[in-house]
Amino acid sequence: MDKNGFDFKDFTLIPKMCVVKSRSECDTSVFFGKQRFSLPIMPANMESVINHELAEKMAKNGFFYVLHRFNANELDFVKNMKEKGLFSSISIGVNEDSYSLLNQLKEKDLIPDYITIDIAHGHSIKMKEVVSYVKGIMPTTFIIGGNVCTPEAVIDLESWGCDAVKCGIAAGSACTTDPTTGFGNRGWQASMIEECAAVAKKPIISDGGIKRPSDITKSIALGATMVMVGGMLTGFEDSPGNVVEHEGKKFKEFWGSASQFQSNKSNRIEGKKLLVEYKSKSVFDELQYIKECLQSSISYSGGRNLDYLNYVEKCFFNN
Repeated sequence: MDKNGFDFKDFTLIPKMCVVKSRSECDTSVFFGKQRFSLPIMPANMESVINHELAEKMAKNGFFYVLHRFNANELDFVKNMKEKGLFSSISIGVNEDSYSLLNQLKEKDLIPDYITIDIAHGHSIKMKEVVSYVKGIMPTTFIIGGNVCTPEAVIDLESWGCDAVKCGIAAGSACTTDPTTGFGNRGWQASMIEECAAVAKKPIISDGGIKRPSDITKSIALGATMVMVGGMLTGFEDSPGNVVEHEGKKFKEFWGSASQFQSNKSNRIEGKKLLVEYKSKSVFDELQYIKECLQSSISYSGGRNLDYLNYVEKCFFNN
């Protein structure tokens, strides 16, 4: 593994001749699992980013999502999505409550289309065991495993049965894994994605450190199939989270999944709660903006769809 990592701010992409007459011609869709989605992004599976209502709207409008696993009634959610003819995508952990949920879903014939096995350190024995269990009772379900940040972990999770691997540890704005443990890939999310993609035989998801639309473009150029976005997709009118006022301005709360606010625990805390400035528009307005940015990126790549981003050259800045 390269010990001299780099991040999104450390390089730019080199343009090629534009071959489209309008950027609106550029196709931002991506095939993931058994379906094609409008954008290669997904809201972070955090309680302050996605909820039942928003997940349903995203499915109806052709966007991928993963419902979080905190205070969520997954049984009712999967049943509701199936009754409406929409795909279902949920999160689970690796402890006994998750096995119980899986058994209930199987017994009621409520098989999710996608399951994300979501833990802070995904390169673990518990991950291997739960992936094997899901594969055994739900062989048609698309499994996303994570989080990891090394090529060795990607190779292992794929060999255990994951259909995609979520890559990124400690890079998120609401994550405190870096200052509390000293581990992770904060500051080198970009090079981590490139290294993990180099060994991956299945899709990888870049998770963490995404601050601008260009970071999404660069993640794809480095080899990611999908990009998970947290802070960028919170603070909107239809975003989850309480509206609070601070110094005369409106904000929405945004918190990490391993925070004390989420877990109600006082030990093993690896997250925090932040205030995000309130935006008087919908999450879908932001998704449209991101789509337009990606269309522009594709036009600069000399292509017509996201595939062309994989062939652009990078120019690194001197540190």
